[in-house]
Amino acid sequence: MQQQSHPGAILRPMPDQLRDVLRFWTTGVTIVSATHQGMRHGMTVNSFTSLSLEPPLVSISLEKVTRTHELVRQAGRFGASILSAGQRELSDRFAGRESEQSDRFVDVSTFTLETGSPLLHEAIAYFDCRVAVTHDAGTHTIFISEVLAAGTPGSDELQPLVYFNRAYRKLGED
Repeated sequence: MQQQSHPGAILRPMPDQLRDVLRFWTTGVTIVSATHQGMRHGMTVNSFTSLSLEPPLVSISLEKVTRTHELVRQAGRFGASILSAGQRELSDRFAGRESEQSDRFVDVSTFTLETGSPLLHEAIAYFDCRVAVTHDAGTHTIFISEVLAAGTPGSDELQPLVYFNRAYRKLGED
């Protein structure tokens, strides 16, 4: 039996072609942050995933060439702050619209818990994590991490910031 391809299918897609297809995967938006030896940095990440409730595990995937990757790798811990729909500017700031070397935390209210990683006061939820396992994955490292603390300091009425088709979106109600 001959295998037929679907119209629009790309066999072994190149990075730009894959990016064009992945834009249809809707994700939440988080700021992943870390501190190590007096240096702190953070970046916008949509590759945050819950893995297990028992034990409590999450994963993030960070590009190896980023400053945040290096801090998470060295520190073995990080914070993840889930952004609300009203925090687009903050997402853009931490996404590198400014220099990778700039202090992205200027005028951003943060707090710390067990790991010392900066967490955003105005996030709708946060996770304080210790790295348990790392896996090289092409240009990225996957950090599987134990959740040491989690919370929802924001209002339950806040909507999350979501990303779909290369733009920020709001959740619709049925």
